[in-house]
Amino acid sequence: MAVRVLMLVTELAMGGAAKVVRELSAVLGERFEVHEAVFNRADGVDFDGIAPPHSLDVTGGGGILSKLANLHRRIRRTRRLKGKLGIDVSISHLEGAHWVDVLSRGPEKVVLCVHGSTLNNGEISGPSGWLRARVVLPLIYNRADRVVTVSRGIRSELISLGVRPDRLETINNSFDVRGIAARSLEPLSREEEQLFASGPALVNVGRLAPPKNQAALLDIFAAVLARRPAKLLILGDGELRPALLERAEALGLRTYSRWGGEALAPDRDVYFLGVRGNPFNLIARSDLFLLTSSWEGFPLALCEAMICGTPVVAADCLTGPREILSPGTSMPERPLAAAEWTDNGVLMPVLREPESFAAATRMWADTVVRLLDDPAACARMSEGARTRMQDFTQDRIAAQWVELIERLGGERGR
Repeated sequence: MAVRVLMLVTELAMGGAAKVVRELSAVLGERFEVHEAVFNRADGVDFDGIAPPHSLDVTGGGGILSKLANLHRRIRRTRRLKGKLGIDVSISHLEGAHWVDVLSRGPEKVVLCVHGSTLNNGEISGPSGWLRARVVLPLIYNRADRVVTVSRGIRSELISLGVRPDRLETINNSFDVRGIAARSLEPLSREEEQLFASGPALVNVGRLAPPKNQAALLDIFAAVLARRPAKLLILGDGELRPALLERAEALGLRTYSRWGGEALAPDRDVYFLGVRGNPFNLIARSDLFLLTSSWEGFPLALCEAMICGTPVVAADCLTGPREILSPGTSMPERPLAAAEWTDNGVLMPVLREPESFAAATRMWADTVVRLLDDPAACARMSEGARTRMQDFTQDRIAAQWVELIERLGGERGR
């Protein structure tokens, strides 16, 4: 009988972790009996998958008492679902699901997949954040059978927080390299084609949310535009959309917004294009991909741009970009203060500290302009990036998950 696997995630709405869950479930479904569960399906399922997910039908929000009651309901319903399905191995994604997975455990093996940084997460702060990161999370994580981190940087971070090293394994995210490359060749509309006819295009893909730091991206682009013609395409949506539109206008940038009811025209500077079913044909036609994130786990959009052959410039935030672009190096003891050129892309200072922001912005703009003026360097990076991404094909990464699941399934059978 095939090992029965439950993929538990807080939600499957717009985000890298949700995309990873659905794609990983599809690949593992070829070998195991895979089920998915979310806290509340009514919150939305934005990515296609092998089957509709099971829903715990428990909403979120409210005060502390409401949250505790919701947690209790989620634990109870997850325990019941695991028993009904006869789950052998449960794999949870995102912090809220980790709590529920561990606290609902029965005879099954429990695996927590950690997608993002804890220490560098700007949304975990203050005394409550310290308690959560330094006390509660290690207690929860050390009760799991395995904790899988999507990058080596996250693994090191969790060890520093008190998670037992023997519990930890690193399995990077995987990518449908051939599928992405094929979709990058799909045609654009005539209006979209015109965006690339009047000069170089820079592109960013990600949620419009604090970790992605697109406000800094707008400052960089304004500095580039002061020196040469260019366009900036931003693909994604999120809670910071109004603030980013306002910031762009404050910088004197002419903006297009897909939510503004106007026709797409080539005479704007910044294009907020929203979420696209296929972003790859726009990424592939862009001259550079810019990742200005303040913190990451293992950035999907960066890797997808590399598959498309678009040269990348990425902030050297503490988990993810360096491991992808310069895998033979370690994080510097001090934050990066200058551009670091690699065969696969350029690592740049993180645009987070107020005292260094102006200098870092100028450095980013200098690097972007230099690349736009050096097509030979871009071609070398494009080739290096495509080669590097062969390390993250679905077959290679799935084999690591299969080995882990079969090992844990065997341990349960003993």
